[in-house]
Amino acid sequence: MYPYRIDIPQAQLDDLHRRVTETRWPTEPAGLGWSRGIPLDYLKELADYWVNTYDWRKAEERLNQYPQFMTEIDGANVHFLHVRSPEPDATPLVLTHGWPGSIVEFLDSIGPLTDPVAHGGTAADAFHLVIPSIPGHGFSGPLTETGWDIPRVARAWVELMNRLGYDRYGVQGGDWGSFISLEMGRINPDQVIGVHVNLLLTPTSGDPAELEGLSEVEHVRIARLNNYHADLSGYAKVQSTRPLTVSYGLHDSPVGQLAWIMEKFREWTDSAGLPEDAVDRDLMLTNVMLYWLTGTAGSSAHLYYDSGNYLGKWFMPGPREVMNVPIGVAVAIPDVTPPVRTFAERDLPTISHWEEYDRGSHFFAMEEPDLFVHDVRLFYRSLRTALAA
Repeated sequence: MYPYRIDIPQAQLDDLHRRVTETRWPTEPAGLGWSRGIPLDYLKELADYWVNTYDWRKAEERLNQYPQFMTEIDGANVHFLHVRSPEPDATPLVLTHGWPGSIVEFLDSIGPLTDPVAHGGTAADAFHLVIPSIPGHGFSGPLTETGWDIPRVARAWVELMNRLGYDRYGVQGGDWGSFISLEMGRINPDQVIGVHVNLLLTPTSGDPAELEGLSEVEHVRIARLNNYHADLSGYAKVQSTRPLTVSYGLHDSPVGQLAWIMEKFREWTDSAGLPEDAVDRDLMLTNVMLYWLTGTAGSSAHLYYDSGNYLGKWFMPGPREVMNVPIGVAVAIPDVTPPVRTFAERDLPTISHWEEYDRGSHFFAMEEPDLFVHDVRLFYRSLRTALAA
């Protein structure tokens, strides 16, 4: 394990500028809007902003203000932030991103979580944060071998926390981070004190009897999950079946990588029409940069392929494998796949915390960092209260 500092050579930034300015743009039929993907006019303007206005060095400086490290676990490089709280009794907490996210998701939450007193909170709500990049993503990648599925990542995170000397800790995640966090709780209940997630899949079996007695709100949520499968999951089908093929275009074309990710920030956020309505534009571009600069379009896609069997279990209704740790769920109601509480508690009986918010969506920590921090504090505060009772 050794300290790490991000220092991107200027030649890489110059190469990005050249590639974007030399993009061969496609034609677009008139009047499509966002119905068939990201619109040409919007992408052209965003690409121009990316290379002529956005400041990577400013983003790099912001990332480098936090202690970063690199270590090798199970043959893969693992990059992580390790931000200790000024409060000595702070609770260790692992924050895990998803796709197409990165450690950038948590930048606006680091200060309030590690130093709550300085942000209007109390010392008891402080956390020591460990924020790793999933193998194959960002500065943990690219990978040189296959087989990095969700359970393997979870085992790597357990090893990472052991190396850091944390015997008892919490975990939190959204998107892939949700599955990784839940798996950590399953395999390591003696050390994981609680699992907090802001994504939870609650599929139905298709049996009409299962739907009887559900509220109108719950029926709407089932319909939205079905719509995700029917209309919003094309990226997952490609990455879970042909990750190598799609990687050539994304790895070679920065505009291709930009479009592939920014489409999700439009579809998966609580926006009024444009991604910038929900998340700061520069923050989203910093997230894109972590994929482009590290060449991890392909290796991040392989997680879908390698985790296919594991993820398939989550799309089947019924009790999960034994989970003996408390689970907290933050539900951003505008999310594309909001969970149905009836099914969630059927499948995961140790859910002890459930809060719903009318703002935010899939990228909850980026869209509504204040609500994200609030809910993480609420959940772990409830665990401390339960232990003291």
